[in-house]
Amino acid sequence: MKKKLIIGALVLVVALFFIYRISVKAPSGIDYSDRAKVASIFIKGDCLTCHSANAVLPFYANIPVVGDMVKADVAEGYRAYDIQPFMDALLADQPLNPVDVAKVEKVAQDGTMPPLKYYALHWGSQITDAKADIIEDWARDYRTAYYADGLTGDNADEPVRPLPTTHNADARKAELGRILYHDTRLSVDNTVSCASCHGLNTAGVDNKQYSEGVQGQLGGVNAPTVYNAVHNFVQFWDGRAATLADQAAGPPLNPIEMASTSFDEIIAKLAADKELSRAFVEVYPEGWSQATITDAIEQFEMTLITPNSRFDQYLRGNEDAITEAEEDGYELFKKYNCATCHVGVNLGGESYELMGVYKDYFADRGWELNVEDNGRYKETQNERDRHRFKVPSLRNVALTWPYYHDGSQTSLKEAVCKMGTYQSGVELTDPEEDLIVAFLNTLTGEYEGKLLTNDNVQP
Repeated sequence: MKKKLIIGALVLVVALFFIYRISVKAPSGIDYSDRAKVASIFIKGDCLTCHSANAVLPFYANIPVVGDMVKADVAEGYRAYDIQPFMDALLADQPLNPVDVAKVEKVAQDGTMPPLKYYALHWGSQITDAKADIIEDWARDYRTAYYADGLTGDNADEPVRPLPTTHNADARKAELGRILYHDTRLSVDNTVSCASCHGLNTAGVDNKQYSEGVQGQLGGVNAPTVYNAVHNFVQFWDGRAATLADQAAGPPLNPIEMASTSFDEIIAKLAADKELSRAFVEVYPEGWSQATITDAIEQFEMTLITPNSRFDQYLRGNEDAITEAEEDGYELFKKYNCATCHVGVNLGGESYELMGVYKDYFADRGWELNVEDNGRYKETQNERDRHRFKVPSLRNVALTWPYYHDGSQTSLKEAVCKMGTYQSGVELTDPEEDLIVAFLNTLTGEYEGKLLTNDNVQP
């Protein structure tokens, strides 16, 4: 019976194909005159049918068996990527997320969307070579204007960009922030500081699966690096802090981390330090407050940038800065879509992405889920956001083990392997993993003119 249903469905699809092709003409020419030309490609390709929350299903979606297949494809398309924000910004001539640009460009280059079974019934929706060229030219022009970093030649079109070498922090405020960042008086029992979990001598992390707060309490998520955090679009894995100052306000009051009952409690201890208070009021005449404390820490963290990695030097034109194997690793990094999420100056930190696009990571992981595994869903209560996390930066990644939000991977090679499986849908070969790891090792930058190191020894 099941076999007959499948055969019948296939016959119906073939019949619908011919009916559709006879009754519907191919789309007329696309307007390639301005920014709308790119939008036209995606509109005429009906990308919003599968990649938006408000998909308008085709007429045959109501046909038994066939309709179930269509609805499943639409649900999977939206789960993987929501193109609506990109289209809205594109049509309104608003700033675009570089992750969206990288994703649509890569799809155009690879010709992977729409799938054959879709454009067989939607003549004209496929990405032709001509359309791909238009999208690639537009993406290059977009990056040249968006980053304004002076990259030339082929490098002008790279989705990964060199870190800026300067910052905009106020030096006096940053110095106060440096003191507060290392001050254990922000914790209830004067034992834990920001640096306890984000040590500057350990690449901005603590190299533990879960960090220890007051009285040895363990959190439920891996501590990301504080270096280059200024280039993240939000802070925390779940994006609950919009700025570095917002982020700095969280741990002092978190009952597991620093466990202070209020900033008033913290201020009472800091205000008792006459020398520090005198220096603080010189810079912040309004005195101690949550806002001034977190602003000072934010100003300090703005200085924690690590430019001039070997890969930055390569992007700026020094072809000898990386080896042939490392360059091959970068090409694989792009080939397998890593550079559609890990983009820009921070190689990440620009979007929320689903952990387990091609396979169920959490089912395979083998241990019970905790609240942190919900990711962005914790904040939005939107089911689509479950297991979506802010993409981590890959800057200095060779020094920031263990990996993933759950700290489950100690080895960078194993982390790369599983990213291939769960995020790219490929089983990387051993040589491919080694090449990608070699590339990732070129991302270690310099802090205050010296190559960043880690005092800890990797297991």
